[in-house]
Amino acid sequence: MSEGHDHAPHNHAGPAHGARVTAGSERRIRTVLIMTAGYAAVQAVGGWLSGSLALIADAGHMVSDAAALLLALIAYRVAARAPDAVRTYGFHRLRVLAALANGASLLLLVAWIAWEAVSRLREPSEVLAGPMLVVAAIGLAINIIGALILRRGDQGDSNLRGAMLHVLGDLLGSVGAIGAAIGIMLTGWTLLDPILSVLVAVLVVRSAWGLVSESIRVLLQAVPRGLDARAAEADLATLPGIAEAGHFHAWTLTDESSVATVHVVPEAGGDPLALPALVASRLRERYAIDHVTTQVDPPGALVAGKH
Repeated sequence: MSEGHDHAPHNHAGPAHGARVTAGSERRIRTVLIMTAGYAAVQAVGGWLSGSLALIADAGHMVSDAAALLLALIAYRVAARAPDAVRTYGFHRLRVLAALANGASLLLLVAWIAWEAVSRLREPSEVLAGPMLVVAAIGLAINIIGALILRRGDQGDSNLRGAMLHVLGDLLGSVGAIGAAIGIMLTGWTLLDPILSVLVAVLVVRSAWGLVSESIRVLLQAVPRGLDARAAEADLATLPGIAEAGHFHAWTLTDESSVATVHVVPEAGGDPLALPALVASRLRERYAIDHVTTQVDPPGALVAGKH
């Protein structure tokens, strides 16, 4: 028997491919995005003029978080666009591609920050602590306002919660820059600036690598995190009415949606038409897979088409 997936009966079970879009959350994230991106530009210019590598590094951190906010907005937008005849799953992977590009560019930025920091540790350069303090204080104020805006939104919204975490990370970066500026003003020890820039760069690396690794994982259609595909397949074989289960595949479609396909063989005398709904229910309840395609094969088909 062929290993193709054209056997009958063939049934899809699960919700539509769209996701819930919260207008209020989208508006809040858009507002914070504008604030964050605008301040990142101010911070980069301020860092360049004051000679502060820490401010430039924190600007990179702000850019990474602005990109995360932008990806959240993209998630809202693509969720609102209906699938078409060519893109039957819709446009969700645009967000993954954007995340991959963003993460890769940030890793390049971190490499430059690290190189510059090492150079400054060897040969300290002048840092204008006064302008550095002013720019960092403005950043702290902007991050506090952004956190308050997001906090008043729907906390059940995963995009909003993620945005809140990014803003809090920016807030800590601003506090660190303020501390470094005050330290330089009081002691004249300009090495505080490249040291802080390295610490901020570590935060950027963590965010950037998370974006890159998760994007690659999704694009390679790896199983959703926390799912043991073999265990799930074996579990399905224990369901009443199913003699065998095999060819189980699962992958992530969006942040909140996973997809799976599986072949099953009914027990003798069983109703094959009842199996797709049974399988979909088990995968949804136990493994949080919300879109399932179940193919019912005749006895012996799974052994003959084993792969």
